[in-house]
Order: sequence, then structure tokens, then C-alpha cells
Amino acid sequence: MTTPSHSAHGLSASLGTWQLWGIAVGLVISGEYFGWSFGWATAGTLGFLVTTIMVAIMYGTFIFSFTELTASIPHAGGPFAYSYHAFGATGGYLAGMATLIEFIFAPPAIALAIGAYLNVQFPALDPKIAATGAYVVFMGLNIVGVTIAATFELFVTILAIFELLVFMGVVAPGFSLANFTAGGWSGADEFSLASLTGIFAAIPFAIWFFLAIEGVAMAAEEVRDPKRSIPIAYTGGILTLVVLAIGVMVFAGGVGDWTKLANINDPLPQAMKTIVGESSGWLHMLVWLGLFGLVASFHGIILGYSRQIYAQARAGYLPGWLGKIHPRFKTPHRAIIAGGLIGIAAIFSDEVLSFGGQSLTANIVTMSVFGALLMYALSMAALFKLRASEPRLARPYKVPFYPVFPAIALAGSLVCLGTVAWFNPTLAGLFVLILAIGYGYFRITHAQRAALPFAELAAEAE
Repeated sequence: MTTPSHSAHGLSASLGTWQLWGIAVGLVISGEYFGWSFGWATAGTLGFLVTTIMVAIMYGTFIFSFTELTASIPHAGGPFAYSYHAFGATGGYLAGMATLIEFIFAPPAIALAIGAYLNVQFPALDPKIAATGAYVVFMGLNIVGVTIAATFELFVTILAIFELLVFMGVVAPGFSLANFTAGGWSGADEFSLASLTGIFAAIPFAIWFFLAIEGVAMAAEEVRDPKRSIPIAYTGGILTLVVLAIGVMVFAGGVGDWTKLANINDPLPQAMKTIVGESSGWLHMLVWLGLFGLVASFHGIILGYSRQIYAQARAGYLPGWLGKIHPRFKTPHRAIIAGGLIGIAAIFSDEVLSFGGQSLTANIVTMSVFGALLMYALSMAALFKLRASEPRLARPYKVPFYPVFPAIALAGSLVCLGTVAWFNPTLAGLFVLILAIGYGYFRITHAQRAALPFAELAAEAE
């Protein structure tokens, strides 16, 4: 078998290791700025810390396992290609659609947070209008070219990490362990079996700390040396994110009444306001530099969803016109615009996506998590299947402690998926409905896929 040229379909193979690490961390780093604090509303600070540690273990084992797949099958479709290799066309459809749901629903949540941050500085600015403006700007930047986009991603990611460290440093003098632990078990000071409900209900918001790091796989065809760069980027990325997640959560929860930070889109500025006051230059710096973290993830996930749409359209799983490359910039411009239009529609869908008493942002986060967890489970199942069915597949990187790590990741993703569905039955029903509608399209478009060569459907590895 031969590896297709990274530029065989028009994509430019120009990314290096540092740029890939920037994408890995940048895809996720907005999760350190917002979203996670919704978990405090159900689990409390201590309960959510337990949830986060459990989810971090799942993600650590998942990323080490997922790296084997990405390095072995460097394909813009990522999980779509892995499941196609392992389980055929239906497996490819399920993994691809799950990934699309994850990557299309995550950006509107981040865009709403960008709007909330800007609203702190400009109270007259409607957060939804600001969120729409963010889509327009960063869709344009992604269309201009992947090298420019990735370099920008690395720059804003480094600034975002710096800002999180500044936040921790500024609020550290006001940190109190008593504040952090007060009512830390779902509102109670002592752990009880009742605390378990909150711990499990908070799973989507702990996942938000790490959601979308796997999007590096979607840039695999645009990496100069994927077999070397991808393992380094993934490993460095997950370690960076675990340290930042724990640090930000603990320091934010210990500066005052943490219940005031639950269920809001801008917990870090509000936490810092407790320490330095509303007129402090530190607060204004946090708001402006904090935008870099949101922008890094927003920008990176646009790159991710566009490559997923492009790969599936190229393979006949979506309308073929979405798989066209811009003749000048060599980017999938139609896929970028299509995903953006869906995201903008989600921003204005309060009546449609407000379920279970949760905010619009919390519901969008949860929908994205549904897609991610199904994709994680399918990817780990694909890893086991390919180890058995394709033992000669070139594996430049092999997951350590096989089969323990992928088994932990598979079990963790299934438990999390079942738990999130249990606590969000209406959203689970909407998720299944989207999958069913997509499957209907998948079935009636069989002929257009049958006409394509196998190399178009999933990457061949050496």
C-alpha cells in the first residue's frame, strides 16, 4: 500500500511540529476560560475536581491511543478514516457524523463566550452580534491559507497560556482553601452518596476542558512530517492542558464565593474582579488577552470542522460541492463557510436548543460532547480492530501499555456517553435524530460513493 501525497487533493503540506502543538493546545484552551464552571452548578468545587480528574485520565489514555491511529493513517477525515478502515462504510459514516456534530457545535459556544467577554468591555454590544462577527472574521482567515492560519494559532495560543498564568498569579494572594471547599460537594460541606449524582452530571463540563484536542488529526494531510510531529504535538498538548485546567479551576474557586461563577460565560474576569476590583488594569488586560484563548480555540476548530466536511464530501458522504478547494489559497473554502452558517444559526437558536433549564451555551456544549464521546468510542474500537485485522499496517507510534490504555479510554467514553444521555434525555434524543437523518442521506447516496476509488474514501497507509 502507498501513502497518498499530502497535496494529492490540493491541500498544502506545510505545517511543522510547533505549529501542530499550537493547534493541539489552541483547539482546547478556550475550555480553560469558560464552559467548565457550569460543572460547579451541579457538582460543587470538590465534586467537579473529582469529575475532572476522572475525565483527565480518560483523555490521557485516549490521546496516547488516538496518536497511534493518527500517525498510522494521516488523513484529513481523522476518525472518519480510521472507522472506515476498521468497520467499512457504515462505521465511517457514524464516526464522521459524530465528529461533525462535535466540531460544528463547539464553535458557536465559543463564539458566545467571545461575545460575553466583549460585552464586559462594551456593554452596549449584543453578544450574539459579536459572536457572528467573530465567525465572519475567522472564517475569512481560515480561507486565506493554512500556514497563515496555523502561525496565527500558535501566536494566540502562547498569549492565551501566558494570560492564564497571569490570572493565577494575580488571584493567588486572595486564594483561600476554605473558600474552595465551602459547599464543595454539590452544595454540602461533606461528601455523601448524593454527591455522586452531581459528579456524574458534571461530566460534559469536565470534558470541555479537553474537548477537540483530537482535531489535530484533521490537519494530518497538511503536516510536513506527520509521523514525527503528531506524537510530539499530542503528548505535549495533553500535558499542557491538564496542568492549566487544574490550576485555573482551583485558583478561580478559592478567591471568593464560587457559586457566583457557576452558570456564567466569563468566570475568570469575574473571579479576578473579586481580587482587584472593577477598575483595575489587570482586569481589563485579562478580558482583552483572555479573548486570545477563545479566539485560539474558535479559529482552530473552524480549521477542524472544515477539514472534516471536506474529507467527507470528497468521499461522497456529503454533497460533493463541499469538497472543492479554493484555486488560489488551497483551502476548503466551501466547507469553512457551510460549517460557519450552521454555527451562526445555532447562536440564534435559543428557543430550539434551550432544554432542561440550562443556558444556551450549556446546551450547545453538551451537544458537542455527545458527538465527541461517540467518536472516541468508535476510534478506540477501530484501534482494537485494526490491530487484529491489519497487523502489518505501518505504525510509527504505538500506544504504550496496549491494550490497557485504549481499554480505559473505550470504557471511559462509553460510561460518559451513557451518563450524559441519562442526565440530558432531550438533547440525547436530538443527537440521535441528527444521526438518523444523516444515516438516511448516507443510504440514499450509496451510488455516488460506489463510483469513487477506494483511495478517496479513506487514506491508505504504508
